[in-house]
Amino acid sequence: MNENLFASFAAPSMMGLPIVVLIVMFPSILFPTPSRLINNRLISIQQWLIQLTSKQMLAIHNQKGRTWALMLMSLILFIGSTNLLGLLPHSFTPTTQLSMNLGMAIPLWAGTVITGLRYKTKASLAHFLPQGTPLPLIPMLVVIETISLFIQPMALAVRLTANITAGHLLIHLIGGATLALINISATTAFITFIILILLTILEFAVALIQAYVFTLLVSLYLHDNT
Repeated sequence: MNENLFASFAAPSMMGLPIVVLIVMFPSILFPTPSRLINNRLISIQQWLIQLTSKQMLAIHNQKGRTWALMLMSLILFIGSTNLLGLLPHSFTPTTQLSMNLGMAIPLWAGTVITGLRYKTKASLAHFLPQGTPLPLIPMLVVIETISLFIQPMALAVRLTANITAGHLLIHLIGGATLALINISATTAFITFIILILLTILEFAVALIQAYVFTLLVSLYLHDNT
């Protein structure tokens, strides 16, 4: 039971070779570069959504922060498309792996911190010690603020991993309960199936929301350091 429950989170392989890299690269195929003078409806909707999201996300940034526009838009498109593709049957979701999410969170967080130390050194260091702090509390507050700073990438990765993993486990458990209840009570199985459909719709929303939240938090960290 436990093996079946967590089998979908195991890294897939083909002929003994891991194919995670191919799965991670696959979402880029879904966003082709327009090469025509007049785009079709799909690409037009795609570009409109990207422009709407980028305008909303970059509204708080100055000129230095807006240089990260391509990075932030690529990030939200990658996470969102990966989460949605992971909801397909017999598919693998890379964002359920904490190692991969840490691999995205740590470099982006480090980039924002290094940017702040380079261009706003005094303001960045001032975050470690709020103004008006009593003298005896200064060492403790510096330690607390330092820990909270280094926890940020871990919080980013764990939040994304936990939300996506929990949704997949719920779908798996309710789907298994639906199949088990078919031969016992058709009415109960139908009610469970309706719950499964509603949960799947909710997971589509969660997949997009988590991509937006992850990117928005990176954007806020960037805003604090530019």
